[in-house]
Amino acid sequence: MKSGGAASGALILVSYRGPIFWVTTDYVLEPGGVRARRDIVHHPGSVVILAVDENLSKPRVLLERQYRHAAQSHLWELPAGRVDKGETELAAAKRELLEETGYSAARWQRILKFYVSPGFMDETMTVYLARGLKPGTAQPEDDEIIRKRLVSLSTALRMALKGAIRDSKTISAILWLPWHKSAGKARE
Repeated sequence: MKSGGAASGALILVSYRGPIFWVTTDYVLEPGGVRARRDIVHHPGSVVILAVDENLSKPRVLLERQYRHAAQSHLWELPAGRVDKGETELAAAKRELLEETGYSAARWQRILKFYVSPGFMDETMTVYLARGLKPGTAQPEDDEIIRKRLVSLSTALRMALKGAIRDSKTISAILWLPWHKSAGKARE
């Protein structure tokens, strides 16, 4: 999703390189003629899974709760994870859903793609709607302790709007779902 941006002749220095992301200090001439230093966090991209169980009369959303050190808190989130090198976004979404929750899904649809924080990161997140859920055995990474829970869409919306869900990717996807459902009814 990078387009245009800095003019040619920009000086880009790698400040940090780790296993998941790297940081550059970019000295650029921006399109408006402004010369600036921009410290940019580079990340290969992530996927988010809005897994919806439609087996009951009202849809339920699969949430997970896990500790996030940067937030110094346990957070309610949708399943999500990094896209590994050589992996498609859809393959990453399927892998992450299975690893973190044990669920697989029969139907997948890409619904959103956005920048996480474009002021200083180039990471994008792609959100997939996963339906036709089938439970299985989770395969979390060694450092992941994840609790999962299926909650009604109305409960998930309430959690998002009252601050119980504080994760932006999760809030975005949960707010998208009722809009999608009402837009679908309007088309019928």
